[in-house]
Amino acid sequence: MNVAGGSASLKIDAPESRWNELVTLNFTRVRQLTLAVVPEMIKYQWGRIINISGKSEPEQLSSSTASKAVGHGFAKDLSREVGKFGITVNGIAPGRIMSEQIRRKYSEEFRARQSAHDIPVGRYGEPEELACLAVFLASPIARYITGAVMPVDGGLRRYAF
Repeated sequence: MNVAGGSASLKIDAPESRWNELVTLNFTRVRQLTLAVVPEMIKYQWGRIINISGKSEPEQLSSSTASKAVGHGFAKDLSREVGKFGITVNGIAPGRIMSEQIRRKYSEEFRARQSAHDIPVGRYGEPEELACLAVFLASPIARYITGAVMPVDGGLRRYAF
């Protein structure tokens, strides 16, 4: 399971180094780690790759939206290459999941306001709710699910497909 990443709002004139730093974190390292384990999975004719990514709806210019979209595309491409070996490749796109980072970054008042106005279930998710999907995707039961990115977001996303 790949669980790493970061996000930063960028200005149009942000230096190339800042873009590269976040693309490296959100895509290059995920690709490198994934491709490091695939040969052993092929050897054993079984494997599960699960990428924890991010939401797909940008709020402003951000390196994470583009770099995570590249990661989603890579995972979809890879799923087509390794499926014949019993390997699945999927992503989980979390919405607002309570964590120490969320508590540091957003005030309780902001979280309550966002929960009431933007999240149809009316609250932030708990880590266990994301973990349930990860456990399912890692199991043999999910052997026919591959190349998918599934949100765990309480309905936060507004896209229809």
